[in-house]
Amino acid sequence: MNSSDSRATLPSRLADIAADHPRVAATFWSTAETMDYAEMLRASRIAAAALVRRGVRPGEPVGILCPNAPEFLVSLFAITAAGAAAAPLPLPAGARRAGGYPQQLAAITATAGMRTVLASPRFGELVPLLHGTVNVEFLDTATLSTGGGADEATAEEVEALARALPAPRTDDLAIVQFTSGSTAMPKGVLLTHRQVLSGLAAIRTGIALDLDDQGGFWLPLFHDMGLFGTLSAILRGIPAHIWSPMAFVKDPARWLREFAASKTTITAMPNFGYEALLAAIGPEQVAEYDLSNWRIAFNGAEPISREVVTAFGERFAPAGFAPTTMFGVYGMAEATLAVAFPPLGRAPVFEWVDRAALADDSAAQPVSPHDPGARAVAGVGAAVQGLELRIVDLESGTDLPDGRVGEILIRGASVTDGYLSTDPASVADRFVDGWLRTGDLGYQRAGELFVTGRCKDMITVRGVNHYAQDVEAVVRDLDGIYKGRCTAAVDPDGEDHIALIAESELTGADAELLSRTIRERIAAELGLAAVQVHLVAPRSIPRTSSGKLQRLAARDLIAQQ
Repeated sequence: MNSSDSRATLPSRLADIAADHPRVAATFWSTAETMDYAEMLRASRIAAAALVRRGVRPGEPVGILCPNAPEFLVSLFAITAAGAAAAPLPLPAGARRAGGYPQQLAAITATAGMRTVLASPRFGELVPLLHGTVNVEFLDTATLSTGGGADEATAEEVEALARALPAPRTDDLAIVQFTSGSTAMPKGVLLTHRQVLSGLAAIRTGIALDLDDQGGFWLPLFHDMGLFGTLSAILRGIPAHIWSPMAFVKDPARWLREFAASKTTITAMPNFGYEALLAAIGPEQVAEYDLSNWRIAFNGAEPISREVVTAFGERFAPAGFAPTTMFGVYGMAEATLAVAFPPLGRAPVFEWVDRAALADDSAAQPVSPHDPGARAVAGVGAAVQGLELRIVDLESGTDLPDGRVGEILIRGASVTDGYLSTDPASVADRFVDGWLRTGDLGYQRAGELFVTGRCKDMITVRGVNHYAQDVEAVVRDLDGIYKGRCTAAVDPDGEDHIALIAESELTGADAELLSRTIRERIAAELGLAAVQVHLVAPRSIPRTSSGKLQRLAARDLIAQQ
């Protein structure tokens, strides 16, 4: 069955896959577990029946608080089979466990009007800490699919349970996807079964996903790239390999070794993931890996660096990594992930444009790569199947010609119709005549989309515009900046300065020298002298669930100093 079938839903699609490919499985490397798709369907139906008995209502959001483990996927399919909407919830990380995580989760669940959260037994120590702050009922995922002897139910009994379940319709709400930057004012993207399956169909078509493929992902399943990447494999009936984010972050080399050993063909990660692999695996170690099976390396969710893409291709070519494998894309939760893909079989494309003209005149003026003001911008192809995009002027909303920078607008079968938000006014202007305003800036050239940044990340200082990522790029490689982690924003103490916030372990005179070097580098490269440098401790700049540094949250961090 085509996953964009007008009558299909997530549970009906899983039922088809379980019938056609019952022994194909999802392998969870970090927990050493395997679950085939027949068992996934069985467990989800038992859990769905338990949810219905507990009074879960059609269409209501039900939270999922699970790691990258079997219970996450069972919970998602169970919730949707019960007629409710699955709402993946962010997990605590590092200091957030003892810090603001309960408040963050409370804000999200309140925004969604959530009554119930399915929590993994692996979080037995966490859930009690949330009581009193997060006003929901936490249900242990283990009891839903095994309680009351359900684990011993016969196939006929499970089938009877399935027949008694509600029959969700294709236009019913299926998933509430909270955007990765959600903090004090979270907003949830509302996605129907039709929209989710249309998005998965666009992914499948865009990369010619075949039954010989295998998908492997380490991004958290509560993040859109991790979730929809994994679902694209499962609902195609091919093996899915799933790691925990921590497994990748702690040991990228081991992850790549396991990825290669599994002969997985497709993965997805932001640009920093490829940068981490470069840092972890030197040229002398490349011969230990066989990457000849790797067919698609999605690169998205943050700006695509030409330096990283080029270095990665050169470093891993001897291991069989083909130039056409790197697949720079553009997507967002609001479109069930996929917005623009490049053509298959094409090496990465970058265009060199004048940095000043891009920021000040909103013009992508081609220049030589050797020009001192040149900036490389990645091409991400054209709109995926079932989706349209256009570039419009920020003020007038009129369409712009090739080479002119404006806001990217999208519409299509996979695009959300709206949001859950405690501040409806903050999202009221996101739709214009049926088009969704993405909040991203970009331009087109001969049918190719080039994404240049975020509207909210444009910094205006003394009447001159600057892209935050341009400021960050010129200093990121300086010695003393911890793992290149730095971010730029308008200085909270003075609107006529840029604040450069950098993580560093240096103190005293060494820190003062680094601050001076940062200012000198920015002045030399960008002609920008109005810079205030703020050095903060390693790992203190807030990050989104996909690992992107949060510029506005970092600005708030230094404002509190």
